[in-house]
Amino acid sequence: MGEMSQRNEIKVALTRDLDLFDITMIGVGGMIGAGIFVLTGIAAGEAGPGLLLAFLLNGLITLFTAASYAELGSAFPGAGGGYPWVREGLSPYLGFLAGWMDWFAHSMACSLYSLGFGSFAARMFQMAQVSFFGLPEERMAVLLAVAAAALFTYINYRGASETGKIGNIVTIAKVLILAVLVAFGIRAIILRPDWTTEFVPFLPHGLHGILVAMGLTAIAFQGYEIIAQSGEEVVNPGRNIPRAMFSAIGAVVAIYLLVAFVLLGAVRTPDGTPSWQFLGLYEEQAVVKASDWLMPFGSVVLLIGGLMSTLSALNATIYSSSRVSFAMGRNRDLPGFFGRVHPVRHTPHWAIFLSGGLVILMAVLLPIRDVASSADIMFMLMFMMVNVTVIVLRRKRPDVSRPFKVPLLPLFPLLGVFSQLFLSVYLFNLSPIAWYATLTWIALGTVFYLTYAARAEAMPEPVRIIHEEIVAVTQYSILIPVADIHQARLLGILGSAVAKDRAGEVFALHVVRVPTQLGIRDGRFFLKQGKPILETVIEEARRYDVPVHTMIRLGRHPASAIIETARERATDLMILSWPGYTTHPDAAFGSVIDLVAKSPPCDLAVVRFRRRERPRRILVATAGGPHATLAIELAISQARQYREESGDTSTVTLFHVLREEADAAEEARICRRLEELARQYDYPLACKITRASSVVTGILQEAEDHNLVLVGASAERLFEQRLFGSIPEAVARECPKTVVMTKRYWPLKSRLSRLLEGVGRAG
Repeated sequence: MGEMSQRNEIKVALTRDLDLFDITMIGVGGMIGAGIFVLTGIAAGEAGPGLLLAFLLNGLITLFTAASYAELGSAFPGAGGGYPWVREGLSPYLGFLAGWMDWFAHSMACSLYSLGFGSFAARMFQMAQVSFFGLPEERMAVLLAVAAAALFTYINYRGASETGKIGNIVTIAKVLILAVLVAFGIRAIILRPDWTTEFVPFLPHGLHGILVAMGLTAIAFQGYEIIAQSGEEVVNPGRNIPRAMFSAIGAVVAIYLLVAFVLLGAVRTPDGTPSWQFLGLYEEQAVVKASDWLMPFGSVVLLIGGLMSTLSALNATIYSSSRVSFAMGRNRDLPGFFGRVHPVRHTPHWAIFLSGGLVILMAVLLPIRDVASSADIMFMLMFMMVNVTVIVLRRKRPDVSRPFKVPLLPLFPLLGVFSQLFLSVYLFNLSPIAWYATLTWIALGTVFYLTYAARAEAMPEPVRIIHEEIVAVTQYSILIPVADIHQARLLGILGSAVAKDRAGEVFALHVVRVPTQLGIRDGRFFLKQGKPILETVIEEARRYDVPVHTMIRLGRHPASAIIETARERATDLMILSWPGYTTHPDAAFGSVIDLVAKSPPCDLAVVRFRRRERPRRILVATAGGPHATLAIELAISQARQYREESGDTSTVTLFHVLREEADAAEEARICRRLEELARQYDYPLACKITRASSVVTGILQEAEDHNLVLVGASAERLFEQRLFGSIPEAVARECPKTVVMTKRYWPLKSRLSRLLEGVGRAG
């Protein structure tokens, strides 16, 4: 070993890959859930045309609490939401109570969404004249609700969930369906001269109706807090969290007002009764029923929109509910098994199953009106705590940077507290059962806290992994992402040999993919799995006496984590391993390699390892170009290290395949070009030309007499879609020897690709 310092640390880093558009769509998707489809009819029956005022006032009240979430979310982006904020700002008991109510509120919201799905699905089956054992529609709706809740509980246990792009598509689809409804509704209003009569009287039930409708539909404005809970995944959270939160609320309030306006103003009933009475009569089916009056195939389109919304919201709230109970389990506010993670699925399985059970229980026991009211009350009580917390933490933690601050503190948070307290109490007029359920849940939580949680100690955070190895500052850095010990050993050998030849360092990266059912930081509980993998790289680097750094990165998408690390480290060369097959039908090499190789942030080598042989004879297939020169450089590095280790000289051959019909002049020209290329290097290079029916056939035949094959990516156009070209890919798949495919970093193409990705995402 050399005399350089022997100290190294396995660093842990988070990957942030949600931009402003992504996080805004998460907020919009969370708010436009089942509420607008399920509760609009019920609320219209209570408030009449005053539903417009109820939506507007709810939007205003929502802004008060959203401002508190924006400040806390930008100041504590990794904290995860109301439960830990209240726990730190107020007291352990109130923090427990906030988490206890948050868990129940999300579970009740899940029950609402499952009942909404059941109602829409039962209606669709009835339209298709399909019956389940002769069950009436109401019973069929409950049965389908239980089935949906059980299905998505299992899906979340498996770790499958809609990705950011799919979630954005679902959200945009929901908005488009509502936009179509609004467009047809406005057309109907224009064609109806007396539409204003539907808004007189504006408040048929007076202020009482407005307040009941506000309390009932408050859950339709819940969802923006998911933005704050995702803060640890957001790029520039201090700037993007507040912007996304207020943008989402503004967009949703505008959509709700437009939908309510056209439903109230455009629907003309056969018997002349006011439209708001018609909507109230059909309750959760009102939006679907009214759409038949406004547009062709209206009920089918709105049923599809309702099914999409309820399923999307159900999926999101099940894992939100489980994440709250999981966090409480880690802090011992709930029994420890809530904080356990499945060893294979990497999901909080106990938290998911118990949350799913609570969802199903509430869906079976309570009617949809009481379920919605219970969720509203719980959310509003928790939001009150968050509003108080922002005031307390402003004084208690003045040292924390706050990119966004609630204006006129404490006025806005206090307005949020008093308005939510008033509305939640007023909901007793609509659903006494909801208040009884809420008080019973709080009483049970208090008893549980006093008998268990107050005396339990939080689970210890995972110990940060430290190793004493080599650290040095070098000019050339090689990044090797490793997923298992076998891969780490092979890449460690190859990367260390190149680093040794170039007086560089090896940077080993292990990415822990954290499922959406867990917070990004909860991926720390998997760190010990990466320790032996990185130690394998360290062991190989020791043999070559090269500096080595290691990092464990937590993220949702391994490819994004790898690319982000390469850019942060200003990596010169990245070496990836390809097993020779892919489980992704649309990917040439697998989802990770495909994304990295499409526009690599540095020089790239992808290796198809076969039986390991000492590199006595190295074949470099070349047709010229920058990708081929990278292959030559890596071949020479391997040859030099083999000579240093064994004392024997490794033969490096520059190899070119000619078409069988090529003439002697072309062969002479290629020969001169290979010889000129060989003279550019300070290592003796042999040159060879052969004729074959195809380039791939020629390379495969010649490879039989060699131990290692390197081939540069084919020449490509600026926006060529193939990753390395058809020839290198075919050689790597069919050759029985280890093959290294190389791709030289092209800064212009990389910048243009990133620019086009950004434009596509924004679009």
